[in-house]
Amino acid sequence: MDTVAGIDALLFSRIQFGFTIAFHIVFPAFTIGLSAFIATLEVLWLRTKQAHYHTLARFWTKIFAVSFAMGVVSGIVMEYQLGTNWSRFAQIIGNTLGPLFSYEVLTAFFLEASFLGIMLFGWNRFPPWLHTLACIVVAFGTALSGFWILSANSWMHTPAGFAMEQGITYPVSWFDIIFNPSFPYRFTHMMIAAYLTTALVVCATGARYALAGRFMPEARTMLHMGLGMLAVLAPLQAVVGDLHGLNTLQYQPAKVAAIEAHWDGSRPAPLVLFAWPESAAGRNRAEVAIPNLGSLIVTHDWNGRFRGLLDFPADQRPPVPPVFFMFRLMVALGLLMIAIGWVGAWLWWRKRLVDARWFLRPLARAWPLGFIAILAGWMVTEIGRQPWIVYGVLRTAQAASPVTAAQVATSLALFVLVYVVVFSVGVWYISRMIGSGPQPALPGPETLPNRPLAGGQPAPPAQPQVTP
Repeated sequence: MDTVAGIDALLFSRIQFGFTIAFHIVFPAFTIGLSAFIATLEVLWLRTKQAHYHTLARFWTKIFAVSFAMGVVSGIVMEYQLGTNWSRFAQIIGNTLGPLFSYEVLTAFFLEASFLGIMLFGWNRFPPWLHTLACIVVAFGTALSGFWILSANSWMHTPAGFAMEQGITYPVSWFDIIFNPSFPYRFTHMMIAAYLTTALVVCATGARYALAGRFMPEARTMLHMGLGMLAVLAPLQAVVGDLHGLNTLQYQPAKVAAIEAHWDGSRPAPLVLFAWPESAAGRNRAEVAIPNLGSLIVTHDWNGRFRGLLDFPADQRPPVPPVFFMFRLMVALGLLMIAIGWVGAWLWWRKRLVDARWFLRPLARAWPLGFIAILAGWMVTEIGRQPWIVYGVLRTAQAASPVTAAQVATSLALFVLVYVVVFSVGVWYISRMIGSGPQPALPGPETLPNRPLAGGQPAPPAQPQVTP
C-alpha cells in the first residue's frame, strides 16, 4: 500500500481537507455575526444620532474587512481540493451540488461584493441612510452565503431529491435538494452559533476596555449588546440543538450512538458523562454515567431505546472517541455561554456590570470560546458522518482521487506552513486594532481615501470621556 509514515493518501486527503476547513470556517462564522452587529449599530446611530454607535460601527468594520479577506482566501483552497484530492466526488455528485455552490457565488457573494465597497469606503461619501442600507445588504449577503453552503453540506448528510443513473447523481427536485431533511435544523444551529461567537468577541472586547477604563461609552454598549445576545441566544441554541439531535437520530442513528458512546441498543441508554470508548472491544472503559438519562435526552422517554453501535456493521460505524469527546466539549461550552449571559444580564439589571471586575476579568479572555465550540460541533458533524461522504450514497474511500500519499502529504505540509503564517498575522493584526481601540471619525467630509485596514496605528491621546 502507498503510504507515508503509515498514512495512506485517503487519510492524508481527509486530514488536509479537515485542516483547511477548520481554518476557513471560523472566518465566515465571525463575519456573519459581525456584519449583523455592524448593521445594528448603523441603524441605532441613524435613529438616535449618538456618536458612540457610529464610532463602534467604523471600528468593527475595519476588523470585518480583515476577517472577510482571510475567509475568502482560505476558502479558495478548499474548492481546488475538490478537483485535486476528491475528483471522484466531483464526478459522481457534481450534477447535484455544483449548482448550489454556483448559486452561492451568483447571489450571496456578488451581493456582498457589490455593497462591500460602500460599507468599507463610503463613510462621509454617501448619505447615512445609503451607508446603513449597504451594511444591511452585506449582512444579508453573508447570511445568504451560509444558506447555500449549509444547504449543500446538509444534503451530504440527508440526501434527497435526486436519482442515481449509472453511478452518477442527477437532480430530480431542486426544492427537495435545497431544503433537505436536516437543512432547517443545521442552518438555524449554525447561524445562532455565528451570532454567539461574535457576541462573545464583542463583549470580551468591551470587558477589556472597561477594565482599563478606556472608551467607556463604547465599552458599555459592547457589554450590553454582547451579553444581551448571549442571554437570549445561548438557551435558544440548546433548544435548537435538541431538535437537531432528534433529526439526526432519525436520519443518522449511528452518529447519535457514537455521540452517546451507546453500544447496546437493547436497553435504555445512560448519559455517559465520561468514558474512554473502545471501538475494537465494543465497550467503554472508566465509564461515569447516569442511568436512563441518555434515553430521556435522546428519545424524550425515560425508558426509550435507540440503536446502539453494535447494531451497525463495524465498517459503518463512525470513529467513536473524537465524536464522543468533541460533543461534550461543545455542550460544556454552550452551558458556559448560558452562564455568562445570565450572570452578565443579572449584573446589568443590578447596575453592577462595569464595576464587577471579578466577572469582567474572565470575560475579557472568553473571546475564543465560540470559535472552539464551532470547531468542536463541526468535528462531531463531519467525523460522525463517516465512513460516508454522502450518507448512505457514497463512501469517503470511493470519492478520493487517484493520487499518491507523498503528493498529498507534501501539499498538506505546505498548507500547514502557509495557513499558520497567515492566520497568525491576521490574529496579530486584529489584536493590534482592538488594542488601538475605537477612534471617533474626523469632523467634516473626508478628503483622503478611507483606510478600513488602518487600524493598527497607535491611538491618539485619550480625550475626556462623557458618559451618556
